[in-house]
Amino acid sequence: MNVFYEEDGGFKVGSILADNDTSLQVEAPHGKRSKIKSSAVLLRFERPALGDFVAEAQRSADDIDIDFLWQCCGEAEFEYAALAREYFGHEPSALESAAALMRLHGAPMYFYKKGRGRYKAAPEASLKAALAGVERKRQQALQKQQYFDALMAAQTPPEFTPLLANLLYAPDKNTIEYKALEEVGTALHLSPAHVLQRSGALPSSHDFHLNRFFFEHFSRGVAHAAPVPSPTVNAEFPALSSAHELPLANVSAYSIDDAATTEIDDAFSVAPRTTGGVRIGIHIAAPALGITPGTPSETMARERLSTVYHPAGKITMLPDALITAYTLAEGRECPALSLYIDVNSTGEIAGTETRLERIRVAANLRHNTLEPVFNDTALARGVINHPQGAELKTLWDFAQHCLKARRGDSPPQQQRAEYAFQITNDRVHITLRQRGSAIDTLVSELMIYVNSTWGRELADKKIAAIYRVQSAGKVRMSTAPAAHEGLGVAQYTWASSPLRRYVDLINQRQLIAAVRNEAAPYQARDEALLSAMRDFELAHDAYAEFQRNMERYWCLRWLVQESRASVMATVLRENLVRFDELPITARIASLPELPPDSTVELAISSIDFLDLTLHCEFVRQVPA
Repeated sequence: MNVFYEEDGGFKVGSILADNDTSLQVEAPHGKRSKIKSSAVLLRFERPALGDFVAEAQRSADDIDIDFLWQCCGEAEFEYAALAREYFGHEPSALESAAALMRLHGAPMYFYKKGRGRYKAAPEASLKAALAGVERKRQQALQKQQYFDALMAAQTPPEFTPLLANLLYAPDKNTIEYKALEEVGTALHLSPAHVLQRSGALPSSHDFHLNRFFFEHFSRGVAHAAPVPSPTVNAEFPALSSAHELPLANVSAYSIDDAATTEIDDAFSVAPRTTGGVRIGIHIAAPALGITPGTPSETMARERLSTVYHPAGKITMLPDALITAYTLAEGRECPALSLYIDVNSTGEIAGTETRLERIRVAANLRHNTLEPVFNDTALARGVINHPQGAELKTLWDFAQHCLKARRGDSPPQQQRAEYAFQITNDRVHITLRQRGSAIDTLVSELMIYVNSTWGRELADKKIAAIYRVQSAGKVRMSTAPAAHEGLGVAQYTWASSPLRRYVDLINQRQLIAAVRNEAAPYQARDEALLSAMRDFELAHDAYAEFQRNMERYWCLRWLVQESRASVMATVLRENLVRFDELPITARIASLPELPPDSTVELAISSIDFLDLTLHCEFVRQVPA
C-alpha cells in the first residue's frame, strides 16, 4: 500500500513499511525512509505505480479548468475530496483526488488554504484584484523585455526620454525601466550611464555632469525668479534710494578683478593724510542695505548660498538685476562698507575706521591688462607704468607689511600652480598661472586684512558673526571667533564677498548694525544664523567638488583634443603622481618605487568622460 501525504508545504508519496496508530514508516521512490504522522496522509492507493503517481496526478491537475473549479465552489469552506467528487461527477479515484488537491493547492489566488486538505474559494473581488495584478506583472515583464531588447540593440526606448534624469541620478530601482537598464548593464558589463550613452541617450558627456549637478542642487532650474514685478531698479530695491543719502567719500576707488568678473565686491583707494602717510581704503559692495531678511531677494540668496564656478561658466548667487544694482562698477557712485587704514610716514598702522558710505569707482582694473605692467619685474625696478602706478605701489607696500606681520620672518610658502580654463566652441584652452603674483599678493593680503580686522571688531563688540577657523590643519565654520592658523590671524570672518557668498552677506548685516549702533539682526544662538552656517558649509563643499570635477572633465577633454598619447608627471608618493601640464592627480598601478619629485613619462591607455577616469602605464623615469 502507498500513501500520498503533505510535508513542508508540498506533496509526497511513499510505500508503507510500518503502519502504527499515529505514525507510519514510509519509503520514498528514491529509497529514502521517513517517519511521518498519520494525520499528514491525505489518501492511500495501490495504482498507479509509486514512481508515476505524482507526475500523472500533476498532468491531470493541469487539465482541470481552474475557473470552472472555482465556480463549482460556494462561499463555505470545503474538503478537497468533496470538491473532487462534485467536479468529476463520480467517486474520484486516488489519482483524480490527488489531481484535484494539487490543482487547489497550486492556485492560491483562487483558493485559500484553511487546513490540511481544506480550502475556501476566494471572494470574487479579491480574485479579480489578484488576477489583475498577475496580468499587470505579465505585461510589465513583456515591456521590460522590449526595453531590454532595444537597449541591447543600442536603441533608446521612447519611454526613457522623460525619465533620463531620474534613471541616471536618482533611480527608483523597482521600476521596470531601471531593471531593464540594470540587466543590460550586467550583460554588457557597463554602468547604466554607459548603457544610455551607447544607445544615444547621452549625446554630451559634459551635459551629463552638468545636469547631475543641476538635478541635485538646482532642481527648479538655474534661472532666477524675478524679485518683484517692477522694471525699475529703485522700485525693486528700495534700499538703493536710501543709499543715496549716505555720505559720499572723498576718494577715488579702483577694483582689480579678472576680465570676466561681473560681481565686483571690492575696490581700493589711496589718499594722502595731512599729518603724513596715507589713508588706504578697502571698499566692499553693500548689498545688505537692500537684501534684508524676509524679502524675495533674501530668499534667493539663502537658497543658493554662493555663486557656483566651473570652467565653462558660473551660476550666480544673485540675479543680474541685483548684481547690477550693487556691483562696484566704474563710473558710478556705489554704496559700500569701507575699512580705512591710516598708515603713518614710517609705514606703521596708526588706526582703522569702518564707515558706511558711497564711493566713486574710478575704474575697474582687469588682470589681463594690469599684469603686463604690474609684476615682479616692475616692482624690482620701482616703476609701475600705469595711471594708478603710485597707488598700486602704495597698496603693494602695505600688502607686504601685512604679509610680514602675519608670517614674521618665516620663508614664503611655496605656491601651488593654478590653471585657467577657457572654453570656446567646445574646445578647451588651459593655461598655467602661478599663484603668488604681485596682483594676487596685493588683493589677497588686503582681503585677509579686512576680514580679520572686521572679525576682531565684531568679536570685541560681542556681535555674533560667522568665522572661518583653522586648527590642526582642519578648516571649519564657527560662530565663535578663533584663530586661523593657516593665515596666521587671531580671527577671520568672511565679509569681503557679499555678492557671491551668503555668509558674507550675513556678516555685512552685522557690521552695518555695528556702524549704525543698532541692534544686530542675529544673536549668537539664533537658529537662522546657525542653520545658514551649516547649510553654507555643505553647499560650499558641494560647489567646490563640482568645480573640481568639471576641471578634471575638461582636462581629460584636452588630452583627447590635443591627441596626447603620453604625459609627463611628478611622483608625489608611492603610486600617486601629479601631471606636469594639468591639474590632475592619478594613481598609477605600474609605477615602480621612486623617490618623491621624480619625473616620469606615462602612456595614456584609456579615458572615460562619464566616470572621469583615465588609465596610464609607466613608460620611463625622466633623468633630472
